[in-house]
Amino acid sequence: MKVGVLTGGGDCPGLNAVIRAVVRKGEQEYGCGFVGFKDGWRGAVEGRTVPLDIPAVRGILPRGGTILGSSRTNPFTTEHGVRDIKENLAKYEVDALVAIGGEDTLGVAARLHGEYGIPCVGVPKTIDNDLSATDYTFGFDTAVGIATEAIDRLHTTAESHMRVLVVEVMGRHAGWIALHSGLAGGANVILVPEQRFDVDQVCAWVTSRFKASYAPIVVVAEGAMPKDGDMVLKDGTKDSFGHVRLSGVGEWLAKEIEARTGKEARTTVLGHIQRGGTPSAFDRWLATRFGLHAIDAVHDGDFGKMVALKGTDIVRVPIADATAKLKTVDPALYQEVGVFFG
Repeated sequence: MKVGVLTGGGDCPGLNAVIRAVVRKGEQEYGCGFVGFKDGWRGAVEGRTVPLDIPAVRGILPRGGTILGSSRTNPFTTEHGVRDIKENLAKYEVDALVAIGGEDTLGVAARLHGEYGIPCVGVPKTIDNDLSATDYTFGFDTAVGIATEAIDRLHTTAESHMRVLVVEVMGRHAGWIALHSGLAGGANVILVPEQRFDVDQVCAWVTSRFKASYAPIVVVAEGAMPKDGDMVLKDGTKDSFGHVRLSGVGEWLAKEIEARTGKEARTTVLGHIQRGGTPSAFDRWLATRFGLHAIDAVHDGDFGKMVALKGTDIVRVPIADATAKLKTVDPALYQEVGVFFG
């Protein structure tokens, strides 16, 4: 059997660990051959490939990013995209695809399998941890660790100048990074996309913190929205999946806090720092296990499935179930951490 492998969507730590595990076990135990498609679905559409074998994946376990490259290409919005994918799979004699990605990448895989019969197995990847049907996605733990370290460092400079520091983290529709890093980093306010926030309440928490002779840290997910307003956008451009570019809510909020409280407020946007660098031990462990179980699913002919973490077990679930809806922060969980606000 010859297996194609691709990584789509935003890069994140742990992608190379999946590729390594798929190739190592597939070649050693199942005698599979491999081909890597460059830059996600774009490579599958355009027929751009790289050879994959055990020598090619040596030494990549601790490396961030992806040796295959990535993109946000949507073959369903590309002229003849699906036709080109089918032709390229035939050209390279690929019997099955392992698609490593988040909601969009796996959504494409689900459609290709369900509507066109292309054998696909999915591996869940997103730093946002917002894919349903799996307890965790790899990349999330690393992103939280990076954000937490940044918040730890910002406490000292905030206290030195007694100013408000607003930390903007990633999270388009789900506030898992903000919630976890904010709680771990001792933030005084955490704002997530699932709960619209009241700017006056945020200012009240900030003022309360100053009265206690502490400088407040506000952690806000990029997709968080005020009660009386819309999502703050970097610009109006959209990718091929229809997503607008986010970033800007942190700067907007800092200006509002400064204007309403009279306290100096500064913004730190962590942005792609959360995606880069070496994966944490947990993400290497999880990504490796996902890769091992993904190639098992290919070997078993169990297509249309995604490998998922349930407790400590790796299970298989329909890709369609994982992409049907996002896993968002439960209001009760958000309320639970509210005791630390202000």
